[in-house]
Amino acid sequence: MALKIGKSMIAAALVSAGVSSMAYADVPPLTVENGQILSGGEQKSFAGNSFFWSNTGWGQEKMYNANVVSWLKQDWHSTIVRVALGADEGGSYIDDPASNLARIRTVVDAAIANDMYVIIDFHSHHAQDKKAAAIQFFTQMAEQYGDHNNVIYEIYNEPLQVSWSNVIKPYAVDVINAIRAIDPDNLIVVGTPTWSQDVDVASQDPIAGSNIAYALHFYAGSHGQFLRDKALTAMNNGIALMVTEWGAVNADGNGNVATASVNEWMNFLATNHLSHVNWAVSDKAEGASIINPGANPNGNWSASDLTASGTFVKDIISNWGSSIDVPDDGDDQGDGDNGGGSGNGGSQPGDGDTNPPSAGMAQCEYLVSNRWQGGFQATIKITNVSSQPINGWQVNWSYADGSHVTSLWNAVLTQQYSASNLDWNASIAPNQSVEFGFIGTGNGASSNLSGSICQ
Repeated sequence: MALKIGKSMIAAALVSAGVSSMAYADVPPLTVENGQILSGGEQKSFAGNSFFWSNTGWGQEKMYNANVVSWLKQDWHSTIVRVALGADEGGSYIDDPASNLARIRTVVDAAIANDMYVIIDFHSHHAQDKKAAAIQFFTQMAEQYGDHNNVIYEIYNEPLQVSWSNVIKPYAVDVINAIRAIDPDNLIVVGTPTWSQDVDVASQDPIAGSNIAYALHFYAGSHGQFLRDKALTAMNNGIALMVTEWGAVNADGNGNVATASVNEWMNFLATNHLSHVNWAVSDKAEGASIINPGANPNGNWSASDLTASGTFVKDIISNWGSSIDVPDDGDDQGDGDNGGGSGNGGSQPGDGDTNPPSAGMAQCEYLVSNRWQGGFQATIKITNVSSQPINGWQVNWSYADGSHVTSLWNAVLTQQYSASNLDWNASIAPNQSVEFGFIGTGNGASSNLSGSICQ
């Protein structure tokens, strides 16, 4: 059984032994209480990114590096990442265990070093047929990482349309028992039938044990209220959920960004304090990838490197508003405000002071991030320059050159041109910012930026 030892204590021991080491503080443990996943005993949700299948020869192995993790932390303000150990098809962990394990360990180590949560996922649609391999893998992971609160074990990515009680649950119980023999308390997430959609079915026959949650997956172009209803049923039945994979496009990984559906999903996740990771850190030529083919596999991405999905998802993650409360260990690595897009000190979107915002509380900026023949992409950034939280905002702008907005995300467009907050990005803490973006025709040169809270 692993003994949980604070990483700052380990770092201090290394220093006293004369070993050079980067000191970093432990993140709060994730626990399940009353059907909710808590961070350090507090109700929070976190937003981040899932890596693509780790399989050798599939083209996305290059993304499994520490630089990408650091970039997601620093530029996207991600607080959680997910590694997807490919366990199906060619080049998988079954065929090439050494290379796949090396990739997983690289990203897990980097996430721990960056004070992020990290999901270790057995990425398979047939894990019940590979139980021995899954137990071997998670035994290794628990032995190596079981003393780090950062780690979450996702023991089955997406079961197909198979029985929960007769197939998935027995597999899960055996894998959980193997993990718990080493790691008694890190969070374990279990996949559910029908590509991790039938969480309501799992909730009718839950697994006994502590700190167990269930995976909910959705793709906004294909899944809507019917799946949220399943999630509500599951939560009402008392089980905890985590969205360990979601996409802004269709379930096949292609299609356009389903803006309205994504916004509905984000409101649902924020309201119910559900953590989520987006598929995928990839430059594969498909709609779900966050970067374009050929973009730098080590991060440092410009706006033009991002796909439409990547642009949209980055704004969501950056503005999610929850940080990981890392205790100050005297080192600059752990400042307690890591990865919280709007940095609300751990509060969920929409929490806090209910007084209406006052004029002049914010600095509002209109920024054109990209232009091309006949079109543009722009962002409006709202920074709270007051000493009080802003709860609810609205901004107005106009164009004197005939430019026209054709699509907008992370806000509600009520008229030409007036935009207001969604539920999940309504709250802006002092000295923090939220952004919303849009694409349009024309040059995009704005005039007369104003709003209810703008200076």
